[in-house]
Amino acid sequence: MLKRFWLWLGRLLGKLLFTVVLVGLVGWGLGEAYYAWKFSGPVSTQEQIAPDEKALTRLIIEDAVRIVEQHRDNTRVLRDAHAKAHGCVKAEVQVLDTLDESLRQGVFSEPGHTWQAWMRLSNGNAYPQFDRARDARGMAIKLLDVPGKKLMKSPVHAGEQDFVMFNHPAFFVRDVAEYRTNFAAQADGKKVQAFFPSWDPRTWEARHLIIALKTLAPAPESPVATTYNSIAPFKLGELNIKYRVVPAPQNCPPYELPEQNTDLPNFLRNALYQQLSLDRAPACFELQVQKQNAQYYMPIEDPTVEWSEKISPFESVARITVQPQDFDSREQNLFCDNLSFNPWHALPEHRPIGGINRLRKSVYEAVSAYRHQRNAPALANAAPQPVTQETEVELSQ
Repeated sequence: MLKRFWLWLGRLLGKLLFTVVLVGLVGWGLGEAYYAWKFSGPVSTQEQIAPDEKALTRLIIEDAVRIVEQHRDNTRVLRDAHAKAHGCVKAEVQVLDTLDESLRQGVFSEPGHTWQAWMRLSNGNAYPQFDRARDARGMAIKLLDVPGKKLMKSPVHAGEQDFVMFNHPAFFVRDVAEYRTNFAAQADGKKVQAFFPSWDPRTWEARHLIIALKTLAPAPESPVATTYNSIAPFKLGELNIKYRVVPAPQNCPPYELPEQNTDLPNFLRNALYQQLSLDRAPACFELQVQKQNAQYYMPIEDPTVEWSEKISPFESVARITVQPQDFDSREQNLFCDNLSFNPWHALPEHRPIGGINRLRKSVYEAVSAYRHQRNAPALANAAPQPVTQETEVELSQ
């Protein structure tokens, strides 16, 4: 009797398992077919601005200010994202001599030219946490002494060209409307509602949740050992492009980072300090661009879609070298904390495009102004000044 029961139960569980696997495979196949249909070209090469975008942007700025206030460090107001820096370092960005004519635009117009720059490496979270926590990682580059009229009229940033990236090829929100819903839920501490805002399955964003979970990745062995992506598109002259920065150890002398203690809260800063300040070994990257092919699904207004490298491979436009240096001083860290990076600190040839980039312009500017107003006393005590082509400022530990 008992034997027959176990045989019956085994057959039942086997059938249930087979049914679950079959339903899963059918669902996966239907999902693949749906997205193959939905994500098919051609696409527009022009921006498409929603009528409610300005109103939603104002609400997002209010939420961003709420977040920076929630994460205040005593009297210091932190960034609403990428609050924890691993370090600000000096870098050199050299345009390739062999650059294709179509890519010789803006700061890449003169092959062989070398720009002096600041590079900020960071974690993505709005609150500083242990480096071993799953998180996005960011890289921001500020080219200095860049001549020409800029998209933003602030005289403080008149000589700057910024590139802002993080280490995943796609973003987890589609547009400004979804960003507002997602960001408001996070500001209210309701993270589940960021992707499931109601009981209506039509409002669920399971695909975007998967992207967000992939973005929250384990830490690399070093901030200079991972790839950073622009996520959103930009102009490069008349072209629509995305850009990224990839490690290029082949451009540097051979170097192997000693194994780091990943239990330390700031082991990524330690890794950067080990390489640049103790071992005096440079770090090398290449800056690359990917052209939009509008005959395929490479949309401007949806950064959740990764542009296919098979259709449009990345092309290197410049080499980036971070020379050995001492960077981990209190004065330089404070200076770094008060640097403002904005993709709209740019020449018209590098104009950001797409809804998320239009949102960045307003939000970054508003939050930066708020932070600097609140942090004015600390900023006044920051000793270092940006490195220029005329004056090299040595910043020792």
